[in-house]
Amino acid sequence: MTEGHRFKIYGKAEFRSPSLIVGWSQDAGRLGPNVIDFLKRKLDAQDFAEIEPSEFFPATGVLIEDDIVQLPEAKFFSCEEKDILLFKSDGPGQAHYEFLTALLEVAQHHCRAVELYTIGGIISVMAHSGPRRVSAIANQPQLKRTLAAYDIETDLNYETPPGGRPTLSSFLLWAAKRRNIAGAALWTEVPFYLAATEDPRACKQVLTILDKKFNLGTDLAELDWEIEKQDEKIEELKGQDSDIHKYIEMLQRGMMLSETESEKLAERVTEFLGKRG
Repeated sequence: MTEGHRFKIYGKAEFRSPSLIVGWSQDAGRLGPNVIDFLKRKLDAQDFAEIEPSEFFPATGVLIEDDIVQLPEAKFFSCEEKDILLFKSDGPGQAHYEFLTALLEVAQHHCRAVELYTIGGIISVMAHSGPRRVSAIANQPQLKRTLAAYDIETDLNYETPPGGRPTLSSFLLWAAKRRNIAGAALWTEVPFYLAATEDPRACKQVLTILDKKFNLGTDLAELDWEIEKQDEKIEELKGQDSDIHKYIEMLQRGMMLSETESEKLAERVTEFLGKRG
């Protein structure tokens, strides 16, 4: 095992010039972590390294769910056959620059990664049945042109609002550019009323793009099943609650909801889907 100041590497992986795919655990519709978990399972990716949590995750940030302590994690998984490096992590609570430096140190110096992609959900006022658009912000013009061939909108120009903090993905792209690593943040629409649960449609859309980009050959059929089951549950809820039926139909017709209507829709869907797994 190799130990750095802020990370541990468990073994040696025979990468050529891998691509790094990053998913943050706190994400709309759990998109980022679900994409990483799916790829890890389908590609039989192995534990490769982790960033030491003590410096970046204060004890006050530990979560407790169902009486079980959920410790923060920041782990790398390797798939040598496809030349892919995966990274799944909670967002650090402090020392953000040092955290991203450790992340890139593992990816670049220990794996020779040449590019990276972050996966994230962006909350949208849309119906769950609609198609999911994927947009990209790239840190190099050539990568932006490359992504345009994969049904990705690349004309998105995002700037951090004055006085605001950049997203972790934006910060990572900036840090990667300083190391001459090409990178892009892939943002996928997630209906606002699925933001607190899961969005299998968004997950499938991202994975379809990654499958084409990296020639992964992954079977996405189980996501079709998840989409079908979620649609059935929402239809069941619509049948029980006439207001929810009306709100979703309004969204499907491109009509806006009031703040009160939006809040009720999000609360009822989150509660209903949560009760049914």
